Amino acid sequence: MRQLAQRAKAAARSLGHASTKQKNAALNAIAKELLLAKDEIVAANALDLADAVRDGKNDAFLDRLRIDVAACAAAVRAVTKLDDPVGKVTRAWKRPNGLRVKKVRLPLGVLLMIYESRPNVTTDAAALALKSGNAVILRGGKESLRTNSALAEAIRRGLDGVLPADVVQLVPSADRAQLLALLSLDGLIDLCIPRGGEGLIRFVAENARVPVVKHYQGVCHVYVHAQADLKKAQAIIVNAKTSRPGVCNAAECLLVDAKVAPKFLPAAARELIAKGVELRGCERTVALVPQAKPAAPDDFGREFLELKLAVRVVDGLDQALEHIARYGSEHTEAIVTKSKPAAARFQREVTASAVMWNASTRFNDGGELGLGAEVGISTSRLHAFGPMGLEELTAQKFVVEGNGQVR
Repeated sequence: MRQLAQRAKAAARSLGHASTKQKNAALNAIAKELLLAKDEIVAANALDLADAVRDGKNDAFLDRLRIDVAACAAAVRAVTKLDDPVGKVTRAWKRPNGLRVKKVRLPLGVLLMIYESRPNVTTDAAALALKSGNAVILRGGKESLRTNSALAEAIRRGLDGVLPADVVQLVPSADRAQLLALLSLDGLIDLCIPRGGEGLIRFVAENARVPVVKHYQGVCHVYVHAQADLKKAQAIIVNAKTSRPGVCNAAECLLVDAKVAPKFLPAAARELIAKGVELRGCERTVALVPQAKPAAPDDFGREFLELKLAVRVVDGLDQALEHIARYGSEHTEAIVTKSKPAAARFQREVTASAVMWNASTRFNDGGELGLGAEVGISTSRLHAFGPMGLEELTAQKFVVEGNGQVR
């Protein structure tokens, strides 16, 4: 693992000085190789999926594991259209003594991506790391090892002759001892970005000697305010819960103002239940929706990652804010209301990487917010907060020009 990281460090030095034209050429070559290798990638993915089915994995897990090669290639090509952050001057000023000061973006260096059952992270992370001038070490989970290996081989073929192949390296096994070795390589690895369940994130954070971007859970709420457009609110919660229940920006809890609950909840519940959602509600929810199961104490603040939804009737904005402060994970929170003052207060007081007003929680995504692909969503507030796109994969240095000044 040390040798792998040393190769990544050497490759990162070369990549950090590559032109935008070179990086885009490599990305286009990678996209081409992915499409050429589609049959072998799909075959590898089929074997991983068969193992997951045999092991009794649920539908949400299988959805995360399933690969769409054309979509992966398109996402890689899309990164070529994004502005290159490396060398970008974000601010410039002149000091009274004549010094000219600039802040300029530069790559972080070597990234370590640790992820579980989503093989599309392999291509997304490789593309974003490459465009932002970073080498990346990819360590996927055992559930997607065949798929990740096939993807990584295609990526490295695309790099051949354009940029050093070692700017993208896949750890060849899911051995935990190798993971621990990588997490100890302070000085060779500049940032670790784990993506997966809470257990994985905590394991990484507790064992790492390298900086870690944390994202423990996606406990996302949709709050239907007393002045909500109920038709919009129903469409938003159905989308937020059911479009992809196994992802981190899916809604896990619905909060409904008591003033609109009698009208809103029965209709919204009918549609949610029709789509297979199991509702787990507070006493007032169950009184309005008899099909709902009484919520257990730990259903609030829980990341279900499947077609289950906690529901609570609240007495106004204050109680909604208190609930979110207690149970939220600082990932994504949404309010549905026609009241600008209520929305403004919600957006001001809620601490989350994205706060939505009259929009689904599912929009907290790099592509949906205009960043292109993302390597993950940070909820740690250090170094980045929210989706991590190209700019979030850079740091800034001060570049100072003088004319003989001394202090």
